Amino acid sequence: MNEEIVLSAAEMVREKLENEGSGHDWFHIERVWKNAIKIGRTEKVDMFVVQLAALLHDLADDKIVTSEEESISEINYWLEGEGVPAGVIEKVLMIIQTMSYKGGNGRSLGSLEAKVVQDADRLDAIGAIGIARAFTYGGSKGQPIFDPQYEVREEMTKEEYRNGKTSTVHHFYEKLLKLKDLMNTESAIQMAQERHQFMEQYLEEFFKEYMLEADE
Repeated sequence: MNEEIVLSAAEMVREKLENEGSGHDWFHIERVWKNAIKIGRTEKVDMFVVQLAALLHDLADDKIVTSEEESISEINYWLEGEGVPAGVIEKVLMIIQTMSYKGGNGRSLGSLEAKVVQDADRLDAIGAIGIARAFTYGGSKGQPIFDPQYEVREEMTKEEYRNGKTSTVHHFYEKLLKLKDLMNTESAIQMAQERHQFMEQYLEEFFKEYMLEADE
């Protein structure tokens, strides 16, 4: 029964995010789902809760929906329609509502399941895939690749984080390079090391090429 609901959730999310163009598409969800399973098995958590939260988490993300409140209601309605127990629904919705970074203003997590899903999502924001997603998202929002007139913002409100002027390269310093040290589980900490190192190498090469262009 639980496996059927998880597969039904996967199919529903695939259809909803099929043409999403900001890096929060079905393939992102699928990677988060797989990482959540990998981490969750090591951490010995409720895998039904973890899988549902991993699959559904971006359906209420304010980066891609206009109303988080309405989206949470829709997710709740769908889960009820699938016969998911009320206790599981409560846990899933709590994870979805607390796991986002939001410029460092995210709420504290209340369960190990939430930590597993957050780690899985954050792993997809770093490394080679994280770099590709960062530039995809920045481009979808009209951000420049890099603009030297901007400064790295150390502290931001949620509004500043979402709508303030920045470039994608600045976003590495404002969020992506911080994620390695914000992982919750030992499994994710180990997985994050190599991805973090790759981002540092990428930025080193980026600025080497940028300075050559600036000197010409």
